[in-house]
Amino acid sequence: MSLPAFLEGRLSLPLIGSPLFIISQPALVIAQCRAGIIGSFPSLNARPSGVFEQWLQQLQDALTEKDAPFAVNLIVHKTNSRLEEDLALCVKYRVPIVITSLGAREDVNEAVHSYGGIVLHDVINNVFARKAIEKGADGLIAVAAGAGGHAGTLSPFALVEEIRAWFDGPLALSGSIATGRSIAAARMLGADFAYMGSPFIATEEANADSAYKQMIVESGAGDIVYSDYFTGVLGNYLRPSITAAGLDADNLPKAADMDFSSAARGEKKAWRDVWGAGQGIGAISQVQPAAAFIEQLKAQYQAATAGFKA
Repeated sequence: MSLPAFLEGRLSLPLIGSPLFIISQPALVIAQCRAGIIGSFPSLNARPSGVFEQWLQQLQDALTEKDAPFAVNLIVHKTNSRLEEDLALCVKYRVPIVITSLGAREDVNEAVHSYGGIVLHDVINNVFARKAIEKGADGLIAVAAGAGGHAGTLSPFALVEEIRAWFDGPLALSGSIATGRSIAAARMLGADFAYMGSPFIATEEANADSAYKQMIVESGAGDIVYSDYFTGVLGNYLRPSITAAGLDADNLPKAADMDFSSAARGEKKAWRDVWGAGQGIGAISQVQPAAAFIEQLKAQYQAATAGFKA
């Protein structure tokens, strides 16, 4: 397994804070990177489009080479009307890591490679993984069953094993990862990084409603509903938020099409108050600063790895 040289000595944990729709903004990303993990955010969180450049400037001013690098998530689906504009800004500011979702594109990979950045592409199965690498992605994010947001259905054991049979480059694993023990387990499976999102919703820096944070604390795996109704892509959502929106969580209709055009324009949709989360949230018991949570993860990870060695 090979990791980019610019990561050496800059990570306190083999962990990427995944890009969370609406929630991941500079305050959270800076806290994550200063605590020694890769922080990330979707470019579409910066609205209107001019705000994205302001955020990139803010991150570059706030972070140094002593901190972990940050990543930007680009939705490369054809309905994202902002892709070209946001990609150009990633090139201008030399974003170190770009995470691509919902489509692998050679031109996007080439643009990031032009300044020495790397591309990690998220995939839900081995077929998509091969296509992403064939089109020039540097690494993969294996999105297994139980992940928050747009999740897959495969066991992490199966998904990582199939990918590692032919790919020895950077690999992150997503799916119900919420503790330092699960980060260690991801490494034992063969991943270079764990990819964690939902637990960071319950941090002070997260741009989430206080009710959302509290729902993360109070909920568990049994409160997660898997549906494509809200974005056209299958994902995991909190049942109480679906019910609060006046919908029947057990009888949600099928989505007609995948559509990210409204998100690119910054339009508010009725489902904006339907909240995503992964199955690992049962491990989250309080809202706290991101740095404190990451320190907790470090202690758990060190204890787990010491146990493995023993």
